[in-house]
Amino acid sequence: MRLTAHDLSIAERLAGVSLALEPGSITAICGPNGAGKSTLLEALAGLLPPDEGSLSLGDRDLHATPARERARLLGYLPQAHEIAWDVPVRSLVELGRLPHGDRRAEPVDTALAALDSTHLADRRAQSLSGGETARVLLARVLAGEPRWVLADEPLAALDIAHQLALLRHLRRAADAGAGVVLVLHDLAHAMNHADRVVVLDEGRVAADGTCDDALDHQVIERVWKVPVRWIGEPGHRALVTG
Repeated sequence: MRLTAHDLSIAERLAGVSLALEPGSITAICGPNGAGKSTLLEALAGLLPPDEGSLSLGDRDLHATPARERARLLGYLPQAHEIAWDVPVRSLVELGRLPHGDRRAEPVDTALAALDSTHLADRRAQSLSGGETARVLLARVLAGEPRWVLADEPLAALDIAHQLALLRHLRRAADAGAGVVLVLHDLAHAMNHADRVVVLDEGRVAADGTCDDALDHQVIERVWKVPVRWIGEPGHRALVTG
């Protein structure tokens, strides 16, 4: 089911944002600091009501969808990786099953394995490193088997091996029909791993399209104010300045 924002505005943060996000693909939201990326993702998750405009999931108004159903359909990972309770990691990941009203082992095991965290299952959650915490919290999202995965900077605390492993897993999820929306600062990750890129600038959509179009060097120079060029082959590109 499509996730749609129509003329979405939130005072001082977003202005007239319209998007129709498709399942079965990875969309990257990029932009400078303060562009409205996290605000847009939080709004798409149904956690931040707009001042103007509307949000829909399929043919239904997002905010009219019952909260429990919305939680089953939309899995959201915020930028702040905080764990309030020092519970075992497995118990934390099992919280992803709450919207379904069960504690099924298979999706929990699958999520832990996908994030290379099976060996952490018996650890106390507050004993984890920053990177381990990021992986476990995303495993909690994946354990809920959402139709949409909305993650704010999910790669930020991960080393390169875990970044690439996570991107491969999200690609498999998208290929299986899930919608994946990621806020990314690393434009090379967006270029190499997303199907579509939405560039925000000062709360407005500055570019929206294929990676080659939305992250064209002219767009980057206009939005980020940095002269750049892409080098390398498609799927393995690097961004250099100058």
